[in-house]
Amino acid sequence: MMATELDNPFWSSLRTRHRALAQGLGDAARYPAEFAPFLGVANAEADVADALASLIHPGESVYLLGVTPNVPAGCRLETFGELAQMICTAPIPVIDGPEVVELSEAQRPDVLALTALVYPHYFRPRTMELGRYFGIYQDGRLAAIIGERLGTDAYQEISAVCTHPDFTGRGYARRLLALLSNDNLERGRTPFLHVSQQNHRAMCLYEQVGYGHRRGIGFWSLGRA
Repeated sequence: MMATELDNPFWSSLRTRHRALAQGLGDAARYPAEFAPFLGVANAEADVADALASLIHPGESVYLLGVTPNVPAGCRLETFGELAQMICTAPIPVIDGPEVVELSEAQRPDVLALTALVYPHYFRPRTMELGRYFGIYQDGRLAAIIGERLGTDAYQEISAVCTHPDFTGRGYARRLLALLSNDNLERGRTPFLHVSQQNHRAMCLYEQVGYGHRRGIGFWSLGRA
């Protein structure tokens, strides 16, 4: 995967790492709804009217990132502005902290409860199957998580970086970011992530640990009447 393919991350991931999951028709593909509400198209000029009619159910909305096609009749496009796409190319110092555990099916209810609280809309019942997820437990509660979502052989998206409101300010997100980012760098995959440019607190954290701004990337919702 060339760095320029980060400009079309949903499509790139669905054509490579997650090809086996892709529901596709021609120049459009999407994740099954229980994994993620994401759809990608090959390029902005692709004729995907028939594909969208097949891939998006009436009354459903999906999200596009980086590239959007000409919107056919019967579909509605809503723009959310640009996200910041950030990338990490060097190891991050790891701070001391509590044990980090890899999360499995047994912890799925805890993960879904936390993401529903602080990371709604994009996390679905089977999102954890897109990559590895890790967490920190405190007092028997899931205090913070991090995971892997989009990806190819060369790049890995870091996602679902979230901390329960009762446990913020303890450096858990910083610890998780360093451990997972460094692990991917050691595996030969460059970590990247997406964050709202209005989320100044998160952007500052990512910049402080060593993520640099690569570009602003368009983000849209596409719904079918």
